[in-house]
Amino acid sequence: MTKIGIVTGSTRDSRVNLQVAEWLKDFAEKLDTGAEFEIVDIKDYEAPLFKESLPPLMANKQYGSDVINNWSAKIDSLDGYIFVTPEYNKAVSPALKNLLDYIGPEFGNKSAGIVGYGSTLGVAATLSLRQILSNFNVATVGPFGAFSLFTDFEEMSKFAPAEIHNPTIEAVITTTVNWANGLKSIR
Repeated sequence: MTKIGIVTGSTRDSRVNLQVAEWLKDFAEKLDTGAEFEIVDIKDYEAPLFKESLPPLMANKQYGSDVINNWSAKIDSLDGYIFVTPEYNKAVSPALKNLLDYIGPEFGNKSAGIVGYGSTLGVAATLSLRQILSNFNVATVGPFGAFSLFTDFEEMSKFAPAEIHNPTIEAVITTTVNWANGLKSIR
């Protein structure tokens, strides 16, 4: 069975990121994709600022801490990803970028969808994440989710997306699963 990780993108105590990820998982499980979805919460993998002596491509998936080895194993076990990213200063969060920097080969030849949110719909964070993931040979799908802190959240703290997003989110999910299935043949 194809396994898709819904990867959170924030570790802040006041984050709304996990709400979006949980909603996305519920939405995905109602579709007939044949895939299994799980939330991969980056808060479970909090790591110090990257300062390893070897670049991830040279580490042979053997990293300097149990946290990163566990992160590596989780990412390696998945066939594709849907990243849920907030927009921090026109980019992804430092916590997400830091974890991405620790590993690399685990992502290769897999698919990723992106769901962003923020005051400007998370579009800049989505574009930033596409560029980062391309370095790992991740095939990012065309459709992407874009939620507004002003209209898709109540008081910017409770996720309540408008139904108008449903067709786009369905496209993100189904395209990510389809590409994940197709990319299995080259891994």
